Amino acid sequence: MKSCGAVPTTTFLNSLLQSSKTKSGTRDSLQTSRLLRDFATREFNAFLWFSLIAVTALLLRKVFNLFRLWAQARNIPGPPCTSFYGHSKLISLENLTEVLSVLHKKYGPIVKLWLGPTQLLVSMKDPGLIKEMLLKAEDKLPLTGRAFRLAFGPTSLFVSSFDEVQRRRESLATELSGRLIEKPPAIPTKVVDCIMERLNKFMAEGSLDCNMVSQHMAFTLLGSTLFGDAFLTWSKATVYEELLTMIAKDACFWASYSITPYWKRGFWSYQHLCTELRLLTQDIVQQCQKNNKLFQQKDGNHYNGITNMGMESASGSLSCFGVLNGHLNATEEPCGNFMGVMFHGCLTTSGLIGNLLARLATHPQIQEKIYSEIIMARNGSMKQDQQCVDKMRLLLATVYESARLLPAGPLLQRCSLKHDFRLETGVTIPARAVLVVPVQLLQMDDSSWGENASEFNPYRFLSKAGNGSDLVLNTSSTGNAEKHEHLGESFFILNDPNDNAAFLPFGSGARACVGQKFVIQGVATLFASLLEHYEIRLLESESQRDSKQMMNNSVFQHLPSREIVFVRRNS
Repeated sequence: MKSCGAVPTTTFLNSLLQSSKTKSGTRDSLQTSRLLRDFATREFNAFLWFSLIAVTALLLRKVFNLFRLWAQARNIPGPPCTSFYGHSKLISLENLTEVLSVLHKKYGPIVKLWLGPTQLLVSMKDPGLIKEMLLKAEDKLPLTGRAFRLAFGPTSLFVSSFDEVQRRRESLATELSGRLIEKPPAIPTKVVDCIMERLNKFMAEGSLDCNMVSQHMAFTLLGSTLFGDAFLTWSKATVYEELLTMIAKDACFWASYSITPYWKRGFWSYQHLCTELRLLTQDIVQQCQKNNKLFQQKDGNHYNGITNMGMESASGSLSCFGVLNGHLNATEEPCGNFMGVMFHGCLTTSGLIGNLLARLATHPQIQEKIYSEIIMARNGSMKQDQQCVDKMRLLLATVYESARLLPAGPLLQRCSLKHDFRLETGVTIPARAVLVVPVQLLQMDDSSWGENASEFNPYRFLSKAGNGSDLVLNTSSTGNAEKHEHLGESFFILNDPNDNAAFLPFGSGARACVGQKFVIQGVATLFASLLEHYEIRLLESESQRDSKQMMNNSVFQHLPSREIVFVRRNS
């Protein structure tokens, strides 16, 4: 009986012990859970406080920089701003140069405009201030780098920061200068022949448009420079030229978005064009590798490690492969530098060629004197198959004058991304301010170019032999041609246009065009060959217009597209 009663007592005691242990474990787990929850709450609160402090510090820094910008801008002359949005509603890209012209007359050589509450634009017109500014402001606007990045991918030649492009620019400048020294004719004869063959096909169809002719000449000039002789026989060159033209129309538009507009259907069409251009660039690169053996592979990489910079092709034309594509960063687009140079070079060079065609067509007396100069240089040359453009002073002066009257763009833009800088006048320019030079106004300024600054006068870049650097600044190009006809162009000295600080069609300072001399020589060589065999004339209906309209156009208008014809010379 006792043994039977002991079982429930033991079971009861065990159940009590087990219950107490369960309650104790539950109490411990609840305490642990509460501790973890409290710890998470404290950590989250600390994160929120830290984020609040960081955001507040960031906002305070931005507010401080904003007030600092406003304080610095007060010392720069300019119209008062009555709107929070600045003067952006009063100006546009079409009338900005005209607005700056009025403001410079009222406020002096340096003027400010507010494009928004945080965006300051500073315009300079004095050549001395401009030269100083271009030396100190070495960066380009972020919009410029964004346009090239969207179109051609990351590159080391077309970014805003000067520090990132300095090495590549110096290498390219050295390469192009070497071409001018080692290869006197900057443009081989076969390049000129290729262009003339294409123009002959165009002329067989009738008149030519200045824009079309200039675009093709610039495209062939740049293509043969970058890719050598393989480019002249490339079957896809016409498609490449069309793609470049289409991309050029929309590049700045899509780059103007602060956030890449992936939601826009038109943006993807634009990207498709850029992809096609990239594939074609890879194709011509492979053609050059196959035909001219210009590439050397390193570590099995097809694009990187090109050690022979500027190797000569089998036919003797020099290429800039190594400079543009050697030692690429891991993030760079392999063909990005090629596409960027072709894009930028064609836009600027075609404008110069088109203006030169139009000027010569409307100034036949200058054209005839250049023709006489070409024949004299040809007769005195040891190599009859090469153009000695260095002896053609009037031709080079005409190229300079065409560049002066119609620069590549209405505004030369710079900025200093990281640091403020102080001008000698005492004015401090804030970092990231948009710095512009109204080039068209400067190139037409009477104080820099004389009373006939708005007229086409190549003789302004020539001085009489024995007169030092005194410029010949007569009232008209016609007067010059008649007055100095008995002297001949051999009695003139060609002045360096860069001696005049107001000559800025190729920029100046650290970010000046690295190919300025090469482009001048190349364009002069093309026109020497062209004018030796052809006379440039306007269509009869065009020539009946007042030709002086081109010389006296408003500084805010580009020359109209002209229909021209090439008439073969008898001799």
